[in-house]
Amino acid sequence: MSEIGTATPTRGLRLAGAAVHLYTASGTVLGLLIVLAAFDGDAVAALWLGLVALVVDGTDGMLARRLRVKETIPWFDGARLDDIVDYLTYAFAPVVLLWTTGSLPEGAAGWVVAALPLLASSYQFCRVDAKTDDHTFLGFPSYWNVVAFYAVVLDLAPAVVATVLVVCSVLVFVPVRYLYPSRTTALRGLSLLLTAVWLVLYAVLLLQVPDPSAVVVALSLAYLAYYVGVSLWLTARAARRRRIAA
Repeated sequence: MSEIGTATPTRGLRLAGAAVHLYTASGTVLGLLIVLAAFDGDAVAALWLGLVALVVDGTDGMLARRLRVKETIPWFDGARLDDIVDYLTYAFAPVVLLWTTGSLPEGAAGWVVAALPLLASSYQFCRVDAKTDDHTFLGFPSYWNVVAFYAVVLDLAPAVVATVLVVCSVLVFVPVRYLYPSRTTALRGLSLLLTAVWLVLYAVLLLQVPDPSAVVVALSLAYLAYYVGVSLWLTARAARRRRIAA
């Protein structure tokens, strides 16, 4: 039997599990740094920090499962910690960045548009079925950091950003199954590869600000098209399976 599978986890395994939780918790600090960079007027620095937060979020779950932290530290809820961190780095901090960069409409409309993703995400993060049994997200998975990234890099008009925020806020409540790149079994290898490529393109576009290459932008947006297309396919497949089961 492996060391991880023993009835009483060793001190080393518990320390490793604690290190994974600390790694996840570092996202709260990244969220703070993103907000501070946003208020300092350094949107590019905020987006670089957002990239680090994406990498942390994309790898901590795999580490946690590899080290079986639920078994080694059963009294600590890593999933709740992950939700707290994700809300800060995927919802709150990106909305602050949109606000400080002037990407939102002025006046009362800006306040409303800023509030919508925060409220919608508050609902989404508290849904017990937000992550389905087949490892997809149910409803738009609060990728407001992605919205903020393109708003800044492409210098999108406030009206365009507002439209995207409103539409995506509504989509939080629409039961579409969205791809969970690191966990959805279908096309997992391809999805992980394309996600890694997208992260590289994210960095390249940041290096090119304020004049991003049209080719790099197109390649980056192609990943979003892939993500949406696979998500719709997963939704249709789940519906078909329900019909057959009925």
